[in-house]
Amino acid sequence: MPVYSMTGYATGQSQPEPVGGSAAAAGVPLGLEIRSVNSRFLDLSFRLSDELRPSEPALRELIGARLKRGKVEIRGWLEGRSDQALRPPSHGELQKLAGLQDHIRAWLPQARELSVAEVLGTLSRHATPPSGLAETLVELARQVLDDFTASREREGARLAAMLLDRVAQLRGLAQQAQPLVPQLVALQRQRFLERWNEALGSAQADASSQAAQDRALAEATAFAIRIDVAEELTRLQSHLEEIERLLGKGGEVGKRLDFLIQELHREANTLGSKSSSLELTRISVDMKVLIEQMREQVQNLE
Repeated sequence: MPVYSMTGYATGQSQPEPVGGSAAAAGVPLGLEIRSVNSRFLDLSFRLSDELRPSEPALRELIGARLKRGKVEIRGWLEGRSDQALRPPSHGELQKLAGLQDHIRAWLPQARELSVAEVLGTLSRHATPPSGLAETLVELARQVLDDFTASREREGARLAAMLLDRVAQLRGLAQQAQPLVPQLVALQRQRFLERWNEALGSAQADASSQAAQDRALAEATAFAIRIDVAEELTRLQSHLEEIERLLGKGGEVGKRLDFLIQELHREANTLGSKSSSLELTRISVDMKVLIEQMREQVQNLE
């Protein structure tokens, strides 16, 4: 199953077909646009022209069945052909409009008369919507939604590839950190021995060399326990494997991945706090940079 981004865009236009032999809907372009950004939940926002608003529940049901997360904006519009927009008004329409104007001016004598442009605009806004509009809109929405889902899939594939690349880099850094701790422990034990031998002096070295060595070993052991990051590295490897598994599985993985990124950051922080060398500190910082890059991209996955 693919991994989907919550960022996507698609648009489409349809030419409604007459329903039941009626030519009322012929030649009326119908447009639909869907765009989205990331969000914790599914948030649908509709911007539909007046003729299309009755179809909002059907669109909401259709889109809600296909999308799970994201702030989604759906814009729909209907534009008449130029010859339709300028059609001559019928005698009945003009008579009704004139009657309304006379009635208003009887109460408001100061009201001015309607212009030709205002008459045409009023009649256009109150024209009967073309028949079969709802069916055409839903069919167009299915087509646009297919393109929209495909765009989110392409973006999701790009994000998944980036995340897998960061996983590989984190695994490489963990491998670099693995041998550093034993090396640090051996070096610190040698330093303890040298310090104790210097403190005891040459006169007492023969009598107390064993005691100095035992003390140095005890100090080295305590130091090793304090800087041991084996558990952190093991958990980090486990989280990386789980991220790879989820990306391979696909589907709704955004929230799970977000949790795993938090756990990765915790392990990298602990690694840095236990660091006793510049090299280990550098590795911890590099890990946190990569993890932060992953966090930003995971926020966009459904």
